[in-house]
Amino acid sequence: MGVGATMTADKELLHEVASLLVEALNLETAPEDIDPQAPLYGDGLGLDSIDMLEVSLVVSKRYGVQLRSDDENNDKIFASLAALTEHIAAHRTT
Repeated sequence: MGVGATMTADKELLHEVASLLVEALNLETAPEDIDPQAPLYGDGLGLDSIDMLEVSLVVSKRYGVQLRSDDENNDKIFASLAALTEHIAAHRTT
């Protein structure tokens, strides 16, 4: 698989994860309107801790990636849509 194919797969996964967030949280934002670099928590997309718990559950169900509230890397994992997607790509089992 060449670099171009990897970037396409990453874009597809990014859109898939954005769609998952919109659907799971009933956001009034289109998946393609979510800035991949904008913070998910607080400013940016404006998610709160309950939203993050819901995101963790749907990511676990969909991709087999366990996201735990006591993970010391959560600030990095949930920093943005791009960071969350990168984490899912690296750890997914499905």
